[in-house]
Amino acid sequence: MCGAKAGGPDASTVKPGETTIQGSVTRDGEPVTGYVRLLDSTGEFTAEVPTSATGQFRFYAAEGTWTVRALVPGATADRKVVAEDGALSEVAIAV
Repeated sequence: MCGAKAGGPDASTVKPGETTIQGSVTRDGEPVTGYVRLLDSTGEFTAEVPTSATGQFRFYAAEGTWTVRALVPGATADRKVVAEDGALSEVAIAV
């Protein structure tokens, strides 16, 4: 079992030059619990967090192109994200 906090890191851990990538995972409009992975531009695994009870997740990452992958019971879905320095990227993943 992963020891990560559901939903991802706390906002107090953001460092200068990082971006925030956050969002939610839903199925038929309802939140889904599972895991969300962050993959770099080459597809390499970077981080994983469990979703919260409301399907929410959050990552802090460097500027660049990322893939956010939702892994939930019975489904997997990817979304590309272009993160800009200091910006907030919202990602909605429907599985």
